[in-house]
Amino acid sequence: MVYGSAIRAALAEAGCDDVPRNGPYVIGAIARLGAPLSQIIKELGVSKQAAGQLVDTLVARGYLDRSVDPEDRRRLTISLTDRGHAAAAAARAAVERMDAELARRVGAEYVAHTRATLGALIEAHGEEAEGVGD
Repeated sequence: MVYGSAIRAALAEAGCDDVPRNGPYVIGAIARLGAPLSQIIKELGVSKQAAGQLVDTLVARGYLDRSVDPEDRRRLTISLTDRGHAAAAAARAAVERMDAELARRVGAEYVAHTRATLGALIEAHGEEAEGVGD
């Protein structure tokens, strides 16, 4: 919640206060990783319909551009617009400020250990969820 609040405040300050819920995650994943939309949607854990509505909203509000893949005209590609890049930069700066504050308060080593622990927990949960239907 703290990171989310910081990101929302930074987006508002950058004139991007209309980014919908889960929008910062999509914008950030595209900006940082160039991740394919299908992977981002899977990680979000929302239905394809909800993800489609989110993407439609981000396109309509000028954060994403949707175009036909020139190599495979059956596929669409999603990319950040200038506004999307600005939103990604604002969100990234907010995360970096929060990271620096956290490291200042508890030390970088504790932050690294906590992230490693949470990453392992998330990974274990993902493996458990994948094995549910077996």
